[in-house]
Amino acid sequence: MRPDSLGFLLGDVSRLLRRAFQHSMEGSPLTLAQARALVHIARHEGVRQVDLAETLEVQPITLARLIDQLAVSGVVERRPDANDRRAYRVFLTPAAAPHLAAIDEAGAAIRAIALQDVDPQQAEILHLALSKMRDNLGSR
Repeated sequence: MRPDSLGFLLGDVSRLLRRAFQHSMEGSPLTLAQARALVHIARHEGVRQVDLAETLEVQPITLARLIDQLAVSGVVERRPDANDRRAYRVFLTPAAAPHLAAIDEAGAAIRAIALQDVDPQQAEILHLALSKMRDNLGSR
């Protein structure tokens, strides 16, 4: 297999993006895992914990601990699921806003570095292609 195959290339880029994000968030009270969870909660407000665990590809117990940490810091809250009393849904609190702004700022800076010397039209095509790949693979 070629080291520059699509899968390896995507994996390398993903790893390097995570590393750059962790570096840019040094000094933040959030870990990478907490930041990822916070962003997913913001995108899907009221998500069930079990669904969030699946999305983040972590075990439910791992996510429960992560949500515990975020709840203690006051940025999320759990609410009982009205349709399943065994389940909880996760919501942001107003205290999450500055953290999400910092995440957005770090993401924008990393994106600028990653796309340096990439033509804006090429960047748009890349974005569209990756979105389509995600949709194709996600629908299976």
